[in-house]
Amino acid sequence: MLIAITRAVSPAINACELAYVPRQEIDLHKAAEQHGRYEACLRELGASVLSLAAEPDLPDSMFVEDPAVVVEETAVMTRMGAESRRGESESLAAALARFRPLRRMREPATLEGGDVMRVGSRLFVGRSARTNAAGIAQLRSELEVFGYSVEAVEVRGCLHLKSGCSYLGDGTVLANRSWIDAAALGGLRIIDVPPDEPRAANVLANRSWIDAAALGGLRIIDVPPDEPRAANVLAIGGTVVVPEPFPGTARLLERQGWKVRTLDISELMKAEAGLTCSSILLEG
Repeated sequence: MLIAITRAVSPAINACELAYVPRQEIDLHKAAEQHGRYEACLRELGASVLSLAAEPDLPDSMFVEDPAVVVEETAVMTRMGAESRRGESESLAAALARFRPLRRMREPATLEGGDVMRVGSRLFVGRSARTNAAGIAQLRSELEVFGYSVEAVEVRGCLHLKSGCSYLGDGTVLANRSWIDAAALGGLRIIDVPPDEPRAANVLANRSWIDAAALGGLRIIDVPPDEPRAANVLAIGGTVVVPEPFPGTARLLERQGWKVRTLDISELMKAEAGLTCSSILLEG
């Protein structure tokens, strides 16, 4: 059974941490309504939602993705880069302990779950302002015993790795390449030959003639240039959920053959929210 752990919007959300968006007044009632529709969407897509109580003194606590990294065998409680958020971990750990044995990161590591994009047994981890090299190394140490690899990806110009890319399934990533080191996602960087020089692949690659994904890389779909924040989407139950303010991205994914659903999280985006950050998905 697919379980989605969420948490109600904190009444202190207007004091949330912000890094890359300007501070605007957040309408608490509207934010709570949008979060409620987000939880309803999860249920409609097949998840059983476990909604935790709001944390009145922790403005960012709705973003349950960040304090933990969850795989089938364990849940690793992170040491978040934003010191003001570290109090969010204990109540979330109590909820996760019902489903997974817990492990905990230690100083000097910092790591936030928004920096972790999982592709099967590979975990791509953003090296960002919130996640440091020690955090990546500790996560690797905790998970390699279970057969997972942990690969660092440089992040620039955005909060977390998943602000700049998210995994859609089927070997495909939606990305804003200007915010991440896209070459690190696959191990091999592929440069396309010009369309009028198809035989030049002896030097580079003609993707129309080969299965480029089999070379070790991931297929990347670029977000439209006028929707740079659209790379954070939520793939669940065969559907890709896209924030409503990004219609160009929704149309792009539909043309690529994905089943798309849009959701209005415009008020929550004032708190630098994306779609993945407000839930932890796990098999129960």
